[in-house]
Amino acid sequence: MGTPLGNFLRTMRDSVQPESLGLPEHGRRRSPGLRRQDLAARAGISVEYLTRLEQGRDRNPSVEVLRALGDALCLDPAQRNHLRYLFKISRGGCVTHPQSGPPRRDVRPPVLRTLRLLEPGIAVVTNRVGDILARTSGFETVTSGTGLLDGDEPNLTRYVFTDPRAGEFFADWDDVADEQVFDLWLGSTLDSAYWLSGELAQVPEFTRRLHRHVVPRRGPLRLNHPGGPELRLLRETLELSSDGQSVVVFLPADERTAQAVEALRRPGGSLRAIS
Repeated sequence: MGTPLGNFLRTMRDSVQPESLGLPEHGRRRSPGLRRQDLAARAGISVEYLTRLEQGRDRNPSVEVLRALGDALCLDPAQRNHLRYLFKISRGGCVTHPQSGPPRRDVRPPVLRTLRLLEPGIAVVTNRVGDILARTSGFETVTSGTGLLDGDEPNLTRYVFTDPRAGEFFADWDDVADEQVFDLWLGSTLDSAYWLSGELAQVPEFTRRLHRHVVPRRGPLRLNHPGGPELRLLRETLELSSDGQSVVVFLPADERTAQAVEALRRPGGSLRAIS
């Protein structure tokens, strides 16, 4: 059984093409990407030590080793941050804002008032496990008819991996799926991640992505609304770190989307919070 750190290192190694680093190809191989011996040589560590890290038999690499591996894999800043985060949790380090059990679902009144000021725009309050805690009428407009808001406690992660309509609604479903599983690792504690992971543990596509640790690119969100238009939305996120929640505001990425949203918007919408 590996560790999150080991899984991430193995995923990153598999994603690197040797020729991109100026290394010779070694013929056909059973697994893709960079060979262990090549990565170990670039990082200045032994193959045996890299094997122990990937297999979870060593959970305490030095900061210098982590930096060397990041350099050897040519990780970008977001990937390096995730590498350091996984290092902390793999060795049992503290994560920010510890709490036990499922994440909180209540939204503080000042946050609800802030969201109300964004009407009739498109905005939502969510947490790291994907619970949709409060939303504007604009958010209801762009998700109407998709099934996302069905039920008393809608959850984006559950919807993405269990509702067949999600594959049609999200034009870039693969990217959205990677975002949802990645955000589980950024929850206030691993308890939150395990809580939802247990619920979705029987969904193979979810568990496969959860352990790949792909750092998502988070480009414009493309939605195929049942009403016909394709919507391209930019996302601005305000982190409410003390609550383990976020306010996400969606902005039209182009004039065509702005016009489509205006055409879809129904009059008299109001904010609905879920507690």
